Amino acid sequence: MATGTVDEALQKGFVKSYADHSLWWDDYWSKSKIEIPDKILEKQWYLEMYKFGSAAQSNTPPIPLQGVWTADNGRLPPWKGDFHHDLNTQLSYWPSYSSNHVDIEQGFVDWLWKYKPVFENYTRGYFRSDGLNVPGVTTLTGEPMGGWIQYSMGPTVSAWLAHHFYLHWQYTMDREFLEERAYPWISAVAKHFDNIAVKGEDGKMKLPISSSPEINNNSREAWFGNITNFDLALIRWTYSKASELAACLGKDEEARDWELKLSEWPDFAVDENTGLMIAPGYPLNESHRHFSHLMAWHPLGLLDVSNGSSEQETIEKTLDNLKDTGSDWWTGYSFSWLGNLYARAKKGNEAADALRIFATAFCLPNSFHVNGDQSGKGYSKYTYRPFTLEGNFAFASGLQEMLIQSHTGKIMLFPAVPGDWDNISFEGLRTVGAFLVSAVMEEGETTLVEIISEAGAKCTLQNPFGNDFETDKEEISISTSGLLEFVTLPGEKVILKEKKD
Repeated sequence: MATGTVDEALQKGFVKSYADHSLWWDDYWSKSKIEIPDKILEKQWYLEMYKFGSAAQSNTPPIPLQGVWTADNGRLPPWKGDFHHDLNTQLSYWPSYSSNHVDIEQGFVDWLWKYKPVFENYTRGYFRSDGLNVPGVTTLTGEPMGGWIQYSMGPTVSAWLAHHFYLHWQYTMDREFLEERAYPWISAVAKHFDNIAVKGEDGKMKLPISSSPEINNNSREAWFGNITNFDLALIRWTYSKASELAACLGKDEEARDWELKLSEWPDFAVDENTGLMIAPGYPLNESHRHFSHLMAWHPLGLLDVSNGSSEQETIEKTLDNLKDTGSDWWTGYSFSWLGNLYARAKKGNEAADALRIFATAFCLPNSFHVNGDQSGKGYSKYTYRPFTLEGNFAFASGLQEMLIQSHTGKIMLFPAVPGDWDNISFEGLRTVGAFLVSAVMEEGETTLVEIISEAGAKCTLQNPFGNDFETDKEEISISTSGLLEFVTLPGEKVILKEKKD
């Protein structure tokens, strides 16, 4: 394949190849833009977007640990440079959706779909289960590579990967993708859970054995008899979305069946002092790099600050516990993920601080994430420097979460920006529902919003203006809870402006 690509380039010649290359990048950079007061974070975001465009394509395999920058010096690169699905591939594609690069994110889900028969064969052989799971560490062709057994052969890997099928559907509203890829993948994962689940003493379903990456590393204590919040979040999410998508497709009986199965699983393990636990009776009580126990909150969104005081309290206590246990044993991606967590909690100052630590302490001068703290300021006791990409791309996602969110079904503009960020703008950020949004904040007030509806759908926007705004859209309803709602046609552009005195 590589020799064919080189031969083709040689035949095309430098001038034509360079022209095509430049056109591709011009189109890529036109998809979205941001401008924020913090120039360290802004510069890092553009560098991450450059990396993403270089590493992800619509017709290539997923982004491996080091992408196209692997430097092995004649040896295997760190962690063999393989496909790690215990968070690495997943985090690497987080920024693709709201940055409006779902066209090249397509390569990830296409690769997963291409090797679905390989994964199904693995599931039958290892789990003795029909349905679908994916090895946690795979080769280029989807075969298992091994590693820490709890995570390289974990039972819920395919569910975290299913999240990307769901996000692709949500951000594109591609009905064909829903019918032929998203629902078949998610329902196959749910079928796998049907086949491996057992009933616990409390009458609720659970896994025969459970784990939470990378809690207790590769020791015997990494196995739990009770189901972990990590596995439970992925299972509950899978049944919930299987039901949701079945209903979208008019498969009402299947939707009811998945909803019934969801009801058979327990609630999340929550400690009254520390919030979300690793497993029942097992709170997070020491510094740890992988926030696997927080999956239900982010990225899955099963828990959210918008869901009322109880979940708000759980999230607050969880964040306090992360602060109390400290960052001694965090790596760079921990700070990137923390930026996303703070953004989801609408804490802009804290989100910016976490992302700034990542950019200034865990990246080399060339902007690449090297896991350990390079600053000498003691943010982490890890000071080594193996290069991996997931921290870089999770950073980009965190900054985008500060500027726009839509995971609840409503579009929120500037939901988690620091109080002193008075002048901000962005163009072309994509939301759930396939809306492309541009917005301007001046002197702390939103003055302009432009929404392009790609698929044609009902748009729900958290009102950034109050009652005084101008728009070219005739029929907009304003709810008492501060929501603007309007129905759009495919390709329609809606402009809303602050009303000037």
